[in-house]
This record gives sequence, structure tokens and C-alpha cells, in this order.
Amino acid sequence: MSISNAAATAPAPARTGWSQSRVWRRLRRNPTALAGGVIVLLFIAIAIAAPLLAPYEPNVSSWLTVRKPPTAAHWMGTDDVGRDVMSRLIHGSRASLSAGIISVAIALLIGVPLGVLAGYYGGWLDAVISRVTEAVLACPFLILAIALAAFLGPSLTNAMIAIGISAAPIFVRLARGQVLSVKTEDYVQGARAVGCSDFRIIRRYILPNIFPPLLVQSTLTIATAIIAEASLSFLGLGQQPPDPSWGSMLNTAKNFITQAPWMAIWPGVAIFVVVFGFNILGDGLRDALDPRDSR
Repeated sequence: MSISNAAATAPAPARTGWSQSRVWRRLRRNPTALAGGVIVLLFIAIAIAAPLLAPYEPNVSSWLTVRKPPTAAHWMGTDDVGRDVMSRLIHGSRASLSAGIISVAIALLIGVPLGVLAGYYGGWLDAVISRVTEAVLACPFLILAIALAAFLGPSLTNAMIAIGISAAPIFVRLARGQVLSVKTEDYVQGARAVGCSDFRIIRRYILPNIFPPLLVQSTLTIATAIIAEASLSFLGLGQQPPDPSWGSMLNTAKNFITQAPWMAIWPGVAIFVVVFGFNILGDGLRDALDPRDSR
């Protein structure tokens, strides 16, 4: 049998105890995870439909309504220059959610390939990647993100890049550990024995079987990234005025916390609820994708 024919008869990639139907069945049994999914989908829908849902333009000020408490006209009150807080909160969801999702996408694009290469090939490549990863992980995540954002310059785009780079070592370490476990499985050894290339083995046999833990970690890291973006915006390193984000709204509200507490309450509640939603959704996905659970 030729190598090309043998490669065509390589073993089918095994799944480590998960399928779409099984995952959905487990999620339905976890009301907390479902609640988290509903919260996340609700905020995503709000961000997508922001221009339709916001009652006012988010950046239009009115000196006649400066720091007005919640009323029928302005359900969440107004800010220091008379802008509607509810409209800014709705539009700010776009910046905050985009920062969380895009930052994690950047971390995945950097971390997963490096982790897979380190775990699959080992040797000096693994040693170099692992030592660099450990050095970066030695610096606290938020401190590193602040340093990178300050170096790149204050903007939402730079904040997302800084958060993504800071979160990448988490995925390097996770991907490396999962690859070290998966590459010793019989179906991977069988694919290698019949002549499959390294690229084919990684694409068809390695990546599908390390996807569940990466998905869970991504969900949990989005929550961390949203908090990091809010922190950077609060420090003036993220979304720049007058465009709204929850962190920049808190930055403005800190000067009026006694005169207009509603300016801080609503963005704070929004950050808490969406982070809570992503966290409980991630916990639910971890349980649903657990291969040791045979239910």
C-alpha cells in the first residue's frame, strides 16, 4: 500500500466525550448556565440594535438637562453635560463587548498556534515558548495590559491589542497542555503510522479534540477582558471621549459620585451583569463539555 493510499485510510478523529446533542442536553439540565447564555445573548442583541434602542443620540449634550436624576424623559438620568445615560449605556455596550470578544480572538490567534507548536514538536521550540510564556505570566495580567496600552497610546483599538497580548500566555499554556495529552492517543499514533503529515494530524486530529477546553477558557476570558477594558477606559487608556464605553462612563462619573450617583450606578451594574453572565455560562460549558460526565 502506498503512503498516499495509507493516508486516505487513516483513523477517524476521536472525540473526547462531546457532541452537539450531548452538550445541549447537559446545558438544558443546568439552569444557571442557561441564564448566563440568556444574559450574554441579551447584551449582544442590545449592542447590535443600539441605534434602534437608544432613545437619544449618545453624544448630544443639553445644558438644560445637566445631571438630572432619572425621569420619564430620561429613565437613567443624564450626565455632567446633559447626555442621556441610558443611550450612552446602550451604545457603550458595543465598545465593551467588542473589546472583550476581539481581545480574546487576538489572544487565541497568538496563543493557540504557539501552544500547539510547543506541545506537538517539543524540544528546544517547547523550551523557548514555555520560558517566554512563564516570563509573561509572572507579570500580573492587568498591570501588563496597562503598560502595553500606555506604550501603544490611548485608544480602544490599542486597548484591545494590549488585552489580547496580555491574555495570550493563558492560551499558550492551555493549548500546550492539551496537545501533550492528545498527541499520545492511539488515533494520533495511528495517523502518524500511516503517513499523515504533521499539518493534517494537527488540523484533523489535534485541534478538534482541544477545542472544548479552549472554548470554556475563551468564555471566561471574555469576562476578564471586559473588566480590563473598563479599567483601561477608566484610566483614560481605552475608549476616548466623547464616544461611550462603560469604563469611560465610570471615569466621568467619579467626579460626580455624590451629586449624581446614577452616572456611576448604571455602567457599574452593566459591567457586573455581563461579566456574571459570561462567568456562569463558562462554568456551564465546562460541565457540559466534561468528557468524564457520561450523562
